[in-house]
Amino acid sequence: MKAATLNELKKELQAFSSKELVEICLRLAKYKKESKELLTYLIFEAGNEADYIAAIKADIDEQFELLNTSNLYVAKKGLQKIVRSVTKYIKYSGIKQTEIEVLMHFCSKMKASGIKISHSTVIENLYYRQLTKVEKALKTLHEDLQFDYEQDLKGLYL
Repeated sequence: MKAATLNELKKELQAFSSKELVEICLRLAKYKKESKELLTYLIFEAGNEADYIAAIKADIDEQFELLNTSNLYVAKKGLQKIVRSVTKYIKYSGIKQTEIEVLMHFCSKMKASGIKISHSTVIENLYYRQLTKVEKALKTLHEDLQFDYEQDLKGLYL
C-alpha cells in the first residue's frame, strides 16, 4: 500500500467531522508510542512552552544522575540514549528557541558530569554535534536573542 502525500491527507481530513477526527487520532495513538507522545505534547503542553522546557530539563537531569560514568563505553551508550530522547522532545516542539535551550542544557550537564569528553572520539563528536545544532538553530532567531544565547554558548566550548 502506497502512503498518500501530506497534501492529499490534508484535503481528505478536512472532509471529516470533529467526532471522526477524534476517532482517527485515538486510533493513531493506539498503535505507536511516538504518536501518543506527540498528541500529548500538542494537547497538553504546546500551550505552555516554558513548562515543557522545564520538564525536559528535569528529565535530562534525572537521566544524568542515572548515568554510569565509570567506563567510557557505558557512558557513551548512556549519552546516546539521552540524545535520542532530547531529539524526540525537540522534534515534538518544533520551536528553535526550545531546541537551543534544551541542547545547551544537555551540553552544560555533559560538561559538568565529569566525563572525560576528550578521551573518547565518539563522545567528543557527540558533544560537538550538539553544539553545532545549537549554532545552526541560533541563525534562525532574532539578533537580540542570538546575542544572549551566543554568550552562553561560548562557555560550553572545551
